[in-house]
Amino acid sequence: MDKISRNEITPEWLYMNRRQFLQKVSLVGGAAFLAACAPGVIPTAQEEAVIQDMAKFEDTLTDYEAITGYNNYYEFSLSKEGVAPAAKNFKTDPWQVEVYGLVNNPITFSMQDILDQFPQEERIYRLRCVEGWSMVIPWTGFSLSKLLDVVQPTQEARFVRFQTLMDFDQMPGLGANFPWPYQEGLRLDEAQNELTILATGIYDKPLTPQNGAPIRLVVPWKYGFKSAKSLVKIELVAEQPGTFWNSTASNEYGFYSNVNPEVSHPRWLQDTERRIGELQRRPTFKFNGYEAEVGYLYEGMDLKANY
Repeated sequence: MDKISRNEITPEWLYMNRRQFLQKVSLVGGAAFLAACAPGVIPTAQEEAVIQDMAKFEDTLTDYEAITGYNNYYEFSLSKEGVAPAAKNFKTDPWQVEVYGLVNNPITFSMQDILDQFPQEERIYRLRCVEGWSMVIPWTGFSLSKLLDVVQPTQEARFVRFQTLMDFDQMPGLGANFPWPYQEGLRLDEAQNELTILATGIYDKPLTPQNGAPIRLVVPWKYGFKSAKSLVKIELVAEQPGTFWNSTASNEYGFYSNVNPEVSHPRWLQDTERRIGELQRRPTFKFNGYEAEVGYLYEGMDLKANY
């Protein structure tokens, strides 16, 4: 199958916001909206207002320079602008990722193994930081579920623990008083969701060190800190694993950390966000706009208690 270029894809804001858009359009009636979309039909003022309101918040790709120059990566620096300079000589070859624990087929992959075994594809996702800023990033990678299928989780496996590199020779930020190494976790069904990927690139280029080279987790419906960078270990476990930020400040960071405009952080409101490159703040969508794809994972859960 020929690869579809980015220019041929339906604009990501329209595709991924279709549910919110249709919900809003329903206020003026589905039949009226469909009629307004027909050739030669002029929308009413109310219909046009709905369309224009949605268009204000379209998701354009964040500039490569912004994606690679504005980063949270405490292993290198506490300053967002200081990460890239501190990471410029970071060595990612050779690199291995050990996948083990409650699996039938534990494997230690080299990066070349990963690139050879798992076809890479482009995924355009929003990235929402708990600090209230966001980006839209064209990742290159593959669904984590494909790797999990290879190692075959056992029936006892219920969670996945991710561990990032801890290299004092290369990472000057490790001198900060935090519970290193950086660890994150997902429920197994979250990890197996099609949207959860292991990313190896952005903008059709290999990941830069400041973005988590050579391989990182990306979970687009959760706050950015859940997407652990520079992975070296993936462990299948039975019990909910501890995570870096939950261990550091459990009153501020829960295990799930789903994007939720209805649950404020003690230091940052979450109902709006600042898209990098824009002046106007925009509304934040529940699950970062991916509710149709992941909402079923949390049916019956109190998302304020399980923040």
